[in-house]
Amino acid sequence: MSNLGQLIESVRKYDRFVEAEVAGVRKDSAKANEVMGRWRDIVAKVGKTRTPTGLELPALALPRYDDPGEICRFLLEGGLPGQFPYVSAAYSEQYLSREQEEGAAGEKKVEEPTRLFAGLGLAEDTNQRFHYLSRNQRNKRLSTAFDGPTLYGVGALVPGVFGKIGEGGVAIDTVEDVERLYAGFELDQPNVSVSMTISGPAPILLAMYIAAAKHRFGPDAVSKLRGTIQADVLKEVQAQNELIFPIGPSLRFLADMVEFCSVKMPRWYPISISGYHIAEAGATPVQQAAYTLSNGFAYVDFFKNKGMDINVFGPRLSFFLDCGLDVEYVALARVCRKIWAIGIRDVYHGDERAQRLKLHTQTSGRSLVAADWKNNLTRTAIELVLACMNATNSCHSNAADEPFTTPSEEYARYAAHAQAILLEESGVFKHMMNTLPGSPGMQVVGDAVQKAILDEFDAIEAQGGVLGAVERRYQRSQIQAAAHVLESQISNGSRPIIGLNRYSLEDLAWPELETIRTPAKKKKIHQERVEDFHRRHAGDSERALDRLASVVEDGGNTFSELISCVEHCSLGQITTRLAEVVGRFRPMV
Repeated sequence: MSNLGQLIESVRKYDRFVEAEVAGVRKDSAKANEVMGRWRDIVAKVGKTRTPTGLELPALALPRYDDPGEICRFLLEGGLPGQFPYVSAAYSEQYLSREQEEGAAGEKKVEEPTRLFAGLGLAEDTNQRFHYLSRNQRNKRLSTAFDGPTLYGVGALVPGVFGKIGEGGVAIDTVEDVERLYAGFELDQPNVSVSMTISGPAPILLAMYIAAAKHRFGPDAVSKLRGTIQADVLKEVQAQNELIFPIGPSLRFLADMVEFCSVKMPRWYPISISGYHIAEAGATPVQQAAYTLSNGFAYVDFFKNKGMDINVFGPRLSFFLDCGLDVEYVALARVCRKIWAIGIRDVYHGDERAQRLKLHTQTSGRSLVAADWKNNLTRTAIELVLACMNATNSCHSNAADEPFTTPSEEYARYAAHAQAILLEESGVFKHMMNTLPGSPGMQVVGDAVQKAILDEFDAIEAQGGVLGAVERRYQRSQIQAAAHVLESQISNGSRPIIGLNRYSLEDLAWPELETIRTPAKKKKIHQERVEDFHRRHAGDSERALDRLASVVEDGGNTFSELISCVEHCSLGQITTRLAEVVGRFRPMV
């Protein structure tokens, strides 16, 4: 049985264990008394909060059970926030109000989960947007979108890419671009965190980020850097095709980066295992969860086979999920935390830090529609509630005008304010982080979702595991089939989309919106910067590329060498040389 097969059995075994423990507590008075004693201690330690209207509430809502069996079930099935199997939450306290966080001297302050995605034009344009979005945030959490040429590792000087420079994301070609991108942010401070949504050339971009931070803050800054880079090559094969090198070399480069970061960058997450793009490609919520989790376990297998320690790299793995309007999202992330925790503990023998699934959630871009588009404000608001019900650790809310353009400042502001209204103005989460979770409906949905995910694991296992399924195009074909069903349902009206196929206005006018594009003059400036960088480093770039190629061929850690290489070489130069050594990925059709 493979590790994925063992994982399936471990989850089912854990559920049987819970039922056995519940039955045992009901039969054994000593065990019952032990459970009741523990429950009394838990209840006694729950603090109190007070609403603006004067209502006193417990900081953690607990069910009013007096049956030891049901208490045992509650503690083992879901666990208290921050306790195995982490169904309730990865950590014990989230979404505390600003007043609570800043009240007592020495009290731990909890970060707000807002992390807004931005990327447009040149580095200085995105930098300006970052400052705009984060101006009211205590913690600067910057999430970066890159343009097409950067995502594919194509240099800005390559013929045919001029029109794509700075479109749909920021154009980054050199370490100097990265310095401009994050100018004015104290990257070595604990309240600053940077996220980069890029996979194929992720090691190169992170090497540029490290080099840029060292230029500004010195070599000691590297261990202080906080953030995440996506670097999920498996979901690229399954859903996006934004991959540069074949799967084998891509995994090797990823492992080198993870190994480096796990040791030398203890505050950095060197991989964000992403279901968002799988869902946006058309997958069902269950498929998104199953493929994302199974990809995560495949990475653990790969890293362990490279001799890496689960308790070193495990805590540095993070996850990224979509949150749409389907009912599965009532409990999807909760189930994912449970499956991950059991798998890491029982199959891979990882410690508590490795067992916690750390989650970033983004509201569904696929759910946004152009027809009667201001309804997108409501769609995103509902998705935010679902994400917080699932205790996401950070969250991005989409802008309502995204069906037409890169988000405008106006609707990016509304997207940010949606989270602030939910978590600061509303009292739904800031007084008790579990005000809504725990309903019978959530439990029923969670049970159904878990069964469906494990059934999908069985199907992947039958294909030879994750990599075997990838080779047979299993995940991709399933995503395509699900996307076809979805579009058919929208077309025939069986899946209602308000304003599009239900309650639409016949005379609805096309909106008057400014489409944000990067002017040709700015694109030319970017190309001139790259040309100038090449000229200034012409004497060193070829030697740096030769050293990098030698490390790849000799089996050394490529990431360590990349940090030196980016000082003299552009993104396009590096990907071209690496492709000469390891080849290029051929997209699956």
